[in-house]
Amino acid sequence: MSKLTEFLKKEKILHLATIDDKCTPHIIPVWYLYSMKKIYVGTNTRTQKVKNIKVHKKVSFCVDVGVSAPNIFGVMGKGTAKLLREKSIVNRVAKRILLRYFKSLDNKSARELLEDTDCIIEIIPKEFSNWDY
Repeated sequence: MSKLTEFLKKEKILHLATIDDKCTPHIIPVWYLYSMKKIYVGTNTRTQKVKNIKVHKKVSFCVDVGVSAPNIFGVMGKGTAKLLREKSIVNRVAKRILLRYFKSLDNKSARELLEDTDCIIEIIPKEFSNWDY
């Protein structure tokens, strides 16, 4: 497994950039899952990021760690986003995402987040770059 893949599977916060209908960037930190060379983000169709993806499919993202050398590493990329709405897929992927952050889905917060998730953003990365110091 490449360092980039290991890093994306291990880290917990991805900064997702979308573009709104006025061509203004919108950047938000999100929980995510990196699997099968794709990035998945659970969300709700009421969110600004989903509204933006409905207008502009192209997104950018960044995951990074560290504030002092030699422990600085990051990955950024560009890709195309697609909204997954089929309930069984949304439920299955949302559970996988939440289990990265909670020990169990029995947690009240995990249950509430799962219940509120009605959409998965699937990002197909087109290019990556990374840095380390």
